[in-house]
Amino acid sequence: MAKSLHQRAVEHVGSRIVDGSIPAGEVILAAELESELGVSRSVIREAVRVLASAGLVVSTKRVGIRVLGAEDWNPFDPLVIRWRLAGDGQGAQLRSLTELRVAVEPMAAELAAEHAPTEFCGELLNLAARMRHAGRSGDLKSFLELDIRFHAMVLAASGNEMFANLANPIAETLRGRTELGLMPEHPHEEALAWHQAVADAISAHEPHRARESMELIMRRTNEEICGVWAHAPRLFPQPRA
Repeated sequence: MAKSLHQRAVEHVGSRIVDGSIPAGEVILAAELESELGVSRSVIREAVRVLASAGLVVSTKRVGIRVLGAEDWNPFDPLVIRWRLAGDGQGAQLRSLTELRVAVEPMAAELAAEHAPTEFCGELLNLAARMRHAGRSGDLKSFLELDIRFHAMVLAASGNEMFANLANPIAETLRGRTELGLMPEHPHEEALAWHQAVADAISAHEPHRARESMELIMRRTNEEICGVWAHAPRLFPQPRA
């Protein structure tokens, strides 16, 4: 029960900040949230901690909980991604993460072909084969989870821990695309073949082929959904350094 109350508080406040219902600069009082949601101070305190870690709020003694602007949000936080995908920021969110994937995943595949441990290669081959089976049989639920695992494995197999930590944001985007009906009803045969080619190239330690095959996947991904963000404005935060 305590966990569900905490999640409810996080969702209630966080989703409203992201969709603009609670504007940047507004100060929220913990006591008001307690009354509104019918929860204890400890539940609100934990919810605020989660929201602060996502860059949505900052809590100040004797002032309250101040809402921060989009330029302060953690763009890699899975909750922020989920809330943006559910609202008016859907196009901008999909664009940002797709562009990130286009930039990073081909390099990750190249590095994986150079450095991946044997067990990673074996799992990638297994995942590619299972993806092909699930895709051809129309089992989109299984295909989605296999696709998420495949791309997470490529990132991890690169041996770059920063790449590996992009797995959760990418997973949230893939799930969001599916929930929003932005995935094809049946995965394209070409895409299934390209995933197999990535796995084969990594296992054969062929960096150039691994990169090229992943670039084909990313290019197809971009082409499939770029219309969603055609008119979405870009965010230009000030450099922090």
